[in-house]
Amino acid sequence: MRTLSSSNLLVLAKDGFASSQPVSHRDPYDLASWEVDFLETRRFLRGRGFGISDKAMRVRFPVRMLRYWFTYHLLAAEYVRVGRPLKVLEVGTHNGQMGTFARLAAEKVRDRARAPRWSHWLGVDAEPKRVILRRAGYKDVLQADIEAPNLTMPGSFDTAICLHILEHTADPLGALRKVAATLRPGGSVLGGSPVLPHFLIGVREGQLRRKAERLGHVTAFSPKRIYEMTAAAGLTIEFISGAHFMRHKGFICENSRAWLRFNIRWGRAFPWWPGEIHWLARKAK
Repeated sequence: MRTLSSSNLLVLAKDGFASSQPVSHRDPYDLASWEVDFLETRRFLRGRGFGISDKAMRVRFPVRMLRYWFTYHLLAAEYVRVGRPLKVLEVGTHNGQMGTFARLAAEKVRDRARAPRWSHWLGVDAEPKRVILRRAGYKDVLQADIEAPNLTMPGSFDTAICLHILEHTADPLGALRKVAATLRPGGSVLGGSPVLPHFLIGVREGQLRRKAERLGHVTAFSPKRIYEMTAAAGLTIEFISGAHFMRHKGFICENSRAWLRFNIRWGRAFPWWPGEIHWLARKAK
């Protein structure tokens, strides 16, 4: 099972953009306003090591990339909300895909005033890939296991990213409480994981735990479980959405911007649909 180590104190210092401090004039969670054009892999992410097969890379809008797209736009919403560069904690860095995506996307979007900026980016992982992370722009890495009983981490973060990591923990509530403890009052957790309808998660979790490999999936999530887990951790859900209707490597429809938008709308309407789910939960002020 993949545990979060407090390994990689990743401080991604981001060069500033020539833009003024953002001012919010719209619903930050209006998915129709979130840009998708920069996802075209031919111009943006081809060859960047995002775990996409050669077959999938032949299409313009791989649905798989939505896991980073959702988290990027939620991070941008937090930047607009706070009104200054963010202090970010990322739990579970893997190959540094999220930090790389955030940096490249911020350089490609049309609305540069809303592109997120950060002053520090701390990466935490149980088994950090230091060479790969350094190449991805992660300056400092902290190795730590998020499930370790006496784990303490630095605090005062504006937002924490838990992208496809809680499903690797046997006690996701305990892990989430530790993450929430690192946030400033009013801070947020940006989460993402596989999802199923609630009536299936008990069966699925039993299957996962019987066959679990080291650092593999051991926990199953539904929207109901996420609402209950975040509430128990002292957080309130502000945004929750499924990610897609269907994902298939190299599927011809993934050349279509309209197909990508359809998947996004479907996920927002049916967050329990088997696939992936993304959410933002906020700590009280």
